[in-house]
Amino acid sequence: MTSTQVSAPSVDPQEVAYYERLAHLWWDAEGPFWPLHALNGFRANYIRERLAADLGRDPASERPLEGLRVLDIGCGGGILSESIARLGARVTGVDVTQKNVSVARLHAESGGLAIDYRLASVDQLAAEGARFDVVLNMEVVEHVDRLPEFLADCGRLVEPGGKLFVASINRTWAAYAIAILGAEYVLRWLPRGTHHYRKLVAPGEVRRYLGDGFVQLHGTGVRINPLTRRFSYTRWLGVNYMLLLQRQES
Repeated sequence: MTSTQVSAPSVDPQEVAYYERLAHLWWDAEGPFWPLHALNGFRANYIRERLAADLGRDPASERPLEGLRVLDIGCGGGILSESIARLGARVTGVDVTQKNVSVARLHAESGGLAIDYRLASVDQLAAEGARFDVVLNMEVVEHVDRLPEFLADCGRLVEPGGKLFVASINRTWAAYAIAILGAEYVLRWLPRGTHHYRKLVAPGEVRRYLGDGFVQLHGTGVRINPLTRRFSYTRWLGVNYMLLLQRQES
C-alpha cells in the first residue's frame, strides 16, 4: 500500500489515477459528477424501499435502516454513504484512493455524520473477516480488474442472510451507444474515458461470479430522460441496471 492508494489484484491503477484527478470535484453537483448526484436519490430510494420491505419497516419513516451495518464499496467522495447514513444505517465506506477517502471524511464531519471511512480494498476486508448486513456495490464492478475474484470477496463480506446491491452497466451494443458514445461523447454528461466497453458487466456475470451462495431477489433496469435528466425504472436491463441479491443462510 502507498500513501495515496491501495495495491490489490482487483484494483486497476488507471482507474485509480482517473478518479484521483477528479477527487476535489465530488461534491460539485454541477461538475463532472453531476450524474451521480442526480442518480443518488434514485438509487438510495431503491435501497431504502427494498430493505424496508424485507425488514417489515415503513420506508417513509425517518430512519428505516436503523441499526443495519452497511458497507459502501468504492464510496468515492461519500455521496451514497451519506444518504444511507441519514436513513439510520451504521455505514462503513471504503475506497482505494486516499484523496476520495479524505474528501468523504471532511464532508461527513462538516455535516455531523459519523461514517467510518477507510482506505481499503475488498480483499483486505475479506481477509480480516469483516461482515456486514448490507453491502453496496454501486457503479463499481465496471471499474475493477479480476472481476470474478472481486465479486467473490464482496460476497464474503455479506453476513449469511444479508443483502448485496449491485448497480452497473450491461455489456450490450445498446449500452455502448447510450452510456458511452451518448453520455461521454455526444451529450458530454461524463468525462471521456469514464467507461470502457470491454469492462462492462452483464447481470448474468454478476450472478455467476457470486456463485450458488446467492439468490437474486429483485432486478430492475434504469433509464434517464435526456431532456429532464430524471431517472426511472424499466423492465429492460440492457443498459443500466440494479440488482438485489441475498446470501443464503447455509
